[in-house]
Amino acid sequence: MSGRHVLVLGGGPDAEREVSLESSRCVAEALATLPGYKVHREVIDAIDLARLRALPGDVIFPVLHGPFGEGGPLQDLMEQDGRPYVGCGPFAARAAMDKIGAKLAAMGVGVPTTPARVFNPRDRACPLPLPVVLKPIHEGSSVGVHICTTLAQWTNAVDAAIADMRAHPHRSYMVEGAVLGGAELTVGILDGKALAPIRIRPKSEFYDYQAKYHSDETKYDVDPELPAGLKERLQKYALDLSRAIGVRHLARVDFLLSKAGAAGQAGEPWLLEVNTMPGFTGHSLLPMAAGHAGMTFAGLAQRLVECAVRDGSSPTVQG
Repeated sequence: MSGRHVLVLGGGPDAEREVSLESSRCVAEALATLPGYKVHREVIDAIDLARLRALPGDVIFPVLHGPFGEGGPLQDLMEQDGRPYVGCGPFAARAAMDKIGAKLAAMGVGVPTTPARVFNPRDRACPLPLPVVLKPIHEGSSVGVHICTTLAQWTNAVDAAIADMRAHPHRSYMVEGAVLGGAELTVGILDGKALAPIRIRPKSEFYDYQAKYHSDETKYDVDPELPAGLKERLQKYALDLSRAIGVRHLARVDFLLSKAGAAGQAGEPWLLEVNTMPGFTGHSLLPMAAGHAGMTFAGLAQRLVECAVRDGSSPTVQG
């Protein structure tokens, strides 16, 4: 492909703006190294249709993370704009960003997921047996996540969540059963195919925002040695769930592996979340998995632009 003019969007109004700024910079710089490519990177907030239409480019690469840029509103605008764009359409974007909805989709296709409840601040009692996780329904990058193994931790988490909901009236929380003591694994999806799993080994107990984006002490094992059949199960789960939601072009599906039993048997994988626009920073996992498959960062970015051109704008309602 040659002669493409790509509009790379970064920023956005969400909590993951800092990550988006770095991701979009990396994507724009990579695309600019390709022969025949012209790149315009635009840092946006909550953009409207008139502003979007005024920006130059034949193809849009929206490298935004969070409810506005990844969860449907920006996808609605790009549909109305009419230019091809990277990533899934509005329906799938909303379905994946809604962690309760993603759990329901997972249950429908046989992907293991822990019990969950929508958090109601009027009910201070924990609705599930401890340990649990209290977290926002429509955020990523471990924003607002509280792991509770004791009643005291639950009480503190509830207070923090209520304060956060007052400060951000649009934000809602959920409670889900916690999977502790095992491993975190992620499977990247690229154009309908599952990449090799990556095992994440943070120095801290919890793979939080700092460990994801700033720490050089977090270790990653690409295509790690896993018990027989587990790699294939993880890849199948990731593909099945992505298809059920209607994801296109790219995604990253995260799992928690429960701790192995006393007899040494392998732990069980449990769905953590689905990301329809994973990070593209120096610490990001989808580019890492693509690199393991022999694809450069620039080659990955180009492949995604090619997917967008091939597919055009996505139907507003997907199935």
